[in-house]
Amino acid sequence: MPPERRAVLLLLGLAVLGQWLRGRAATPEAPPGEARLLAGGPPGSPRSHRDSSLASNRPLAAGETIDLDRAGVAEVARLPRVGLTLARTIVAYREAHGPFGSLDGLDRVPGIGPGLLAAIGGQVSFSSASQRGSLPPSLPGPAQANPPVSGLDVPDAVVHLNRATAAELERLPFVGPYMARQIVAFRERHGPFAAVDSLVRVPGVGPATLARVRARLTIE
Repeated sequence: MPPERRAVLLLLGLAVLGQWLRGRAATPEAPPGEARLLAGGPPGSPRSHRDSSLASNRPLAAGETIDLDRAGVAEVARLPRVGLTLARTIVAYREAHGPFGSLDGLDRVPGIGPGLLAAIGGQVSFSSASQRGSLPPSLPGPAQANPPVSGLDVPDAVVHLNRATAAELERLPFVGPYMARQIVAFRERHGPFAAVDSLVRVPGVGPATLARVRARLTIE
């Protein structure tokens, strides 16, 4: 047999074998040549990005809230005016500094302002606030024959930065339970604060927070 004829027969045999192998690999119920959709790809694939985008664009149902002390990026991004980028910032801040506990705590996140807080205020919740065991401000606590009087019962009372407990610091504006504990732990580890402005040395306390509480603090 001429070499050319043998080469043609070899190529034809390889083509038939390839078609047979493709038929074996296909699902039994799928007809030959039918296109099949690929399963969802690993994180970072175009399909996973599409699914994440669809989840973040799903509007909130009536009465539905997002727990900002627990929700993931995709859930946080469902809030109005909060995209994936800001949602990642919110979750990263929470992982670094602890639960927010309130809108005041959320206000410490870079990129969060009064306008956004007003837009999402009725659509967010904070599970760590309920775990503290305190009653909501609108509900009175148990009646006391002689309720204690302290400086913190007076609006705008000044707090001694080097003597205040975590509970007292927590009553300051924009200072939640986690940040109050951070301040006390920092003071116990490094000694008394030399000045009120030294509060910015505490991780998580920035110039904006200091400006909000400076008038309520003293070291004298």
